This record gives sequence, structure tokens and C-alpha cells, in this order.
Amino acid sequence: MKLASLKGPTRDGTLVLVNRSLSTAVSAAGIAPTMQHALEHWDALRPKLLDAYESLECGNERHAFDFQAALAKGEVAASLPRGYEWLDGSAYLSHVERVRHARGDTVPESYHHDPLMYQGGAGDMMGPRDPIRAITEEWGIDLEGEVAAITGDVPMGASPAQASGAIRLLTLVNDVSFRRLIPSELAKGFGFVNGKGANALAPVAVTPDELGSSWDGGKVHLRLVCHVRGEWFGNPNAGTDAAFSLPELIAHAAKTRELRSGTLVGTGTISNQDKSTGYACLMEKRLVEQVEEGAAKSPFLSFGDTVRIEMFDLHGATVFGAIEQRVERYSR
Repeated sequence: MKLASLKGPTRDGTLVLVNRSLSTAVSAAGIAPTMQHALEHWDALRPKLLDAYESLECGNERHAFDFQAALAKGEVAASLPRGYEWLDGSAYLSHVERVRHARGDTVPESYHHDPLMYQGGAGDMMGPRDPIRAITEEWGIDLEGEVAAITGDVPMGASPAQASGAIRLLTLVNDVSFRRLIPSELAKGFGFVNGKGANALAPVAVTPDELGSSWDGGKVHLRLVCHVRGEWFGNPNAGTDAAFSLPELIAHAAKTRELRSGTLVGTGTISNQDKSTGYACLMEKRLVEQVEEGAAKSPFLSFGDTVRIEMFDLHGATVFGAIEQRVERYSR
């Protein structure tokens, strides 16, 4: 299944089912009013949602509407407009290695078996066409393209196998970062708050079976295609060079607490050891430039700049739809 949320009438949006080609959609409000409601009653509602999805896919839904038109008008919200938690790992050690190498440091051995993770804000997830907003460009505005799992309930101390069974949906995330605010926060030894902006989710979230052989139960073996300022920026493969699977990251997050339905767990910035695949964040490219060319040359995002993050299946069809955002100055 492919699911999305339209904006309104409340902050949690209205749940819709979207066909495989992302061309048409139909309201699922008669089954579940919101994505959060569907997640909290997944076992009971999944068969009904699946029946409606199959009917839509067969062209039998009389009340289907043009999903692409709604997307173009900015009417599509984040698939999960308000999550209970956003827990972001760092599964791609090539990303971590480049960050630390630029500082003249190495990756601690523990990073290979104990994942990095931070807890960010999930109370206001941006829709796929919502602007990236900042008060000033001096914050060092950056994109971070990732895969994320949306979970059901996960018990404390869950094993990776148990965590795998709690994955309800997969989607893409633009984990917006303000790079110049992060160092001073990390220097306090207490993690980031101001260095992370609101995140954007792809137009749709999909059940893992929609990915077919590209999903191995823990990793998505597809390329994340990123464009910055209208130019190709990278297409790293999300299934390559990941030290941790999503179930392992979920289990790590649940080590000391239960996770509730509607929790988002991210892979961290997708990164490959092969630099020819490009990048999914500007900071990583800047660090490579710093090491190889003596100085970072790629500027962070400015007002008016655009980013596009998308993933395609083995037949070239978009899986989640594209996150397309423009950077704008914040105003109330």
C-alpha cells in the first residue's frame, strides 16, 4: 500500500490511499481519519485499507482524485504530519568517517557495533512541497536525504527481529540541518536542538512489500537521487555501506523505553564509500573538498535555492514521490 496525508482539517491531516503510480488517490477517512489512527489500530484496519487500495489500483474508486494536482497545489502534508518521536541514527559510517577525518580524527571502534542516534523534533513535520524556512542564511542551511521507518508499538528491549515486525511503513526524509549552529551545541556535550530544523517527509509512505526485492527486511536497496539548485548532487545507494539496518536502529532506540505507534526512525544521511555516487548532504561534500582541495567550496543553501530528493524503483518509477523544497526566509 501507499498512503499519504492531505492538509486539514486538523494538524494531523486526512489519510488518503494513493495508487502505485502516484497519479490518483482516494480518501481513507471512512476507515481511518488520520495516519496516526491507522498506525494505532493497524492490525484491525490494515485489511480494510488494503481492500480500498486494491480497488483504487484497479480503477474502481468513483471518488478518486488527481493526487499530482493536489501535490502541485501544496495540499499534501507529510505522510505523518505529527510523529510521537523522531529518532535519527547514523548508519553510514562513510559519512561519519569523512566528518571526523576533516577534523583530523578517526572513527571510534564502538561506532561499528553501537550506533549513533539523536532525538529530534517530530511535532511539525513538513510536507513534501513546504519551504525550508530559516531566519538567516548564516545558520548554514543544509539538506540530509535519508530513509525512515514509521513504526507501530515497540516493546522495551526489543530484538532487531521484533523491531522488524514493528515496521509499518517506509518513507524518505529531508532532515534539515543548520550546520553553523551545531558545533557550539555539541561543545556543550548535550546534543543538538537549534542545529536541527523541521524535517520534511516524502509525499507517500509505503508498506515494505511495495519495494519487492529492493527491501531485504532491513535495508532499502535503491538509490537516493538528490538535486541541489537544479543540478544533480548525488545518487548514493541506501542499501550499500550501511553498518546498521533499520531494525537494528529501532532496537537500539527501544533499549531503555517503549516506542509508540507513530515513531519515526531514520537511517541518517545516506552515504557511499564510492565518492562517484555523489552526496545527500552539503556538509559531506564540503568536508571532502576540504581534505582533497584544501578548502570547502560548495556553499550551504541560500534563500531561493531548491532541493529535490527522490527514489526510483528498478523500473525507473518513483517510489515515494519527490521531496521538492525551496529555501525561504521565515516570517510569521
